[in-house]
Amino acid sequence: MSTPIASKPSVTTTSGPVRPVIRSAADVSNLVNRGAAAGSDARIVVAIALGGVFLDAYDLGALAFGLKDVAREFSLTPTGTGLVASAITFGAIVGAFFGGFLTDKIGRYRVFMADMFFFVIAALACAIAPNAWVLGGARFVMGLGVGIDLPVAMAFLAEFSRLSGRGNKAARIATWCPVWYAAISISYLLVLTFYATLPASHAHLLWRLILGFGALPAIAIIAVRSRYISESPVWAANQGDLAGAARILKRSYGIDADVAVQDAPAAASRAPVRSASWKNYGALLRGVYLRRTVLATVIGVASSFAYNAVAFGLPVILSSFLAQSMLTTILASLVLNLGFAFVGGLIAVRIVPRVGAWKLTVLGYVLQSIALIGLAIVGRPSATAEVVAAVALLATFLLGQGVGAGSHSMTFASLSYPTSLRGVGVGFNQTLMRASSTVSLFLFPVLAAALSTRVFWIIAIAPLCGLAALLAIRWEPSGYDVDAEDFQMSATPRNT
Repeated sequence: MSTPIASKPSVTTTSGPVRPVIRSAADVSNLVNRGAAAGSDARIVVAIALGGVFLDAYDLGALAFGLKDVAREFSLTPTGTGLVASAITFGAIVGAFFGGFLTDKIGRYRVFMADMFFFVIAALACAIAPNAWVLGGARFVMGLGVGIDLPVAMAFLAEFSRLSGRGNKAARIATWCPVWYAAISISYLLVLTFYATLPASHAHLLWRLILGFGALPAIAIIAVRSRYISESPVWAANQGDLAGAARILKRSYGIDADVAVQDAPAAASRAPVRSASWKNYGALLRGVYLRRTVLATVIGVASSFAYNAVAFGLPVILSSFLAQSMLTTILASLVLNLGFAFVGGLIAVRIVPRVGAWKLTVLGYVLQSIALIGLAIVGRPSATAEVVAAVALLATFLLGQGVGAGSHSMTFASLSYPTSLRGVGVGFNQTLMRASSTVSLFLFPVLAAALSTRVFWIIAIAPLCGLAALLAIRWEPSGYDVDAEDFQMSATPRNT
């Protein structure tokens, strides 16, 4: 089928600057697809949305190095350690499900303005937690913020970006990946700084300082977001507020647009836009959206399961399986994340407008499958050459994550649905992804203790499943105007 294209807004031709005229939400979407004017606030809005993603990653990864200390301080069993580690993802499951609906129901702006407070309160509670119950509860609240934030952040990235060319929607959404790895790397740098400066008698405070530090960037985002963040113009237009959408285009995009005055028959003739409803979760499982939902879900779940086991377990792998010191573990984790996961994410952002998300995700899963099978074969290294090989395989896994599913799990989740379904689409995807994360974070310490390096055989199943789904469903979201499906519901969307 042909790609549905929104109608181009008309422009005035009187003397003076040419001003577009918007008559419908389709016109607003078309203006956004063309890109923002130079010097506008659109890039700042994107940067603030990515700031929320940074917090998500930092808070999810901040406990990686301190997990052993938490277990020792609170005398936790491997099962108790897994519960504390996975509490944040339990919260994210709940937050994503409700956050996705609220993002579509009350708007992107209101949800984003509220969720940062979860991070501040929870980070401070983690820092002073007197026992494992308080720590787990605070991590659960932190997870609510993470779950709520991802749907709204992805909506901002998709709805404040152009459709094609450099910096298009797919590239902007893929930017969440290097930002994520930058946050993980910063948490490692903080661990390294505190590890080097804290007296040995205060080493037990390391994990508290790392978790509490997460409140500072959240406070900074709260301080600046009211100055620059606006509602999504496409969402506002979908709600029938064309005048509000025009004001947002002026403020955030630097575009002066006139709103056409239309009579009732003309307004009634416009294609109806799907209203926010809990029933929209069911719409994800019908028609053309079913195939997209299946693909996005498998990619997200497979990516999340493998990444959480390997990346958040990286300090455990390096210090236990490879028998490295604490300092070597910190430095190696930092180098691997920056040199491979972060760089891979940057490569994905740069080339996805030309190559497409589907091909890059296939490549990423192939690299990850090779890496995990190789780690299982190498086992616990005993010679220097085997240690080097194991570290190289870890680097290959992280490179595959950055180039492939790490970047584009959100591309498939966000750009498989139009504006009216994007919140619930990402929320549904994140609910299942976080469920996978919970299982992964809970099982990895338990399975690693029982199976040692043989655990990599189990983890390798995840990228193989993702690869199979991609080969079965060849859906390419990059460059496709999915938002136009809201305005042409009577037309058949492009098949996948």
